[in-house]
Amino acid sequence: MEEGPHSAAYLGATRDFWWNVDHIQLCGRRLGFDRIGSVLDIGSGRGHWGRLLSTALPPDATLHGVDLEPRWVEEATRLARESGLGHRFSYSRAGAEELPFEDARFDLVTCQTLLMHVSDPRAVIREMTRVTKPGGLVLAAEPNNRSLTLMTSSANADMSIDERLDLVRFYLVCERGQQALGRGDSSIGDLVPGYFAEAGLERIETFLSDKVSMMLPPYDTDEQRALKEQFAHDAERGAWGWSRDQAREYFVAGGGDEADFDAMWERRMAEARRDAAAIDAGTFHSAGGDILYLVAARQPL
Repeated sequence: MEEGPHSAAYLGATRDFWWNVDHIQLCGRRLGFDRIGSVLDIGSGRGHWGRLLSTALPPDATLHGVDLEPRWVEEATRLARESGLGHRFSYSRAGAEELPFEDARFDLVTCQTLLMHVSDPRAVIREMTRVTKPGGLVLAAEPNNRSLTLMTSSANADMSIDERLDLVRFYLVCERGQQALGRGDSSIGDLVPGYFAEAGLERIETFLSDKVSMMLPPYDTDEQRALKEQFAHDAERGAWGWSRDQAREYFVAGGGDEADFDAMWERRMAEARRDAAAIDAGTFHSAGGDILYLVAARQPL
């Protein structure tokens, strides 16, 4: 995998296409975004999530984003300025586990695909809750990524049951190892409503993104071109954002037999190369369903 700052593998162009804007605006109406004046975006990365939320927030709402990586702070600041949001959006360096803000500071505290990467998501949720005003909103967008191992495309529709189970087993073992090493839970979305309840939050609601990652020849939209590039990247460098060395570490930590790893990894890379080749040939197609939750809750009054 390419060298780069933390989370570089997860902040590619495809992130711009995870949500339909009108769906976010609908959720905003349901959740009372019109009453929000101040927002904290935790693990803000390049600022994708904040800029998307700006389409549903009041025009005078302010947003502050925090991220551990200085490069993302710089890029988010630049992109906010280029998007005409620089006068309302600001960014700084901070960790999610110890936010540098006083209690009850923000109307909305939010994150997108942050909890899936932290070692103690409950601790982060407690911090999110602490800095939310009474009656304020806590909002998290988190996935169930293991579902991707069951997604069908024209390139894998004829997989045998054993081949499919081999793919699922490899992913589940690596995911379990990632959790065991304190590197996060890539399918945490299913658990977030319960974690919110444990933190004392109320009026918990969960929505699903209505967006899919459809691929259909000739792949001539901006979204499908970004997806095509991601498929090519996976075929050349790794799978699911993991390098070979990362996947080996996770596989062993998850209880896998290291003697099995090389053959299983080669099968994953062969699958990635098969998909990329089918896209190049113009024969790959899939509805591309993903599971991405939007979980909302209120800080008690």
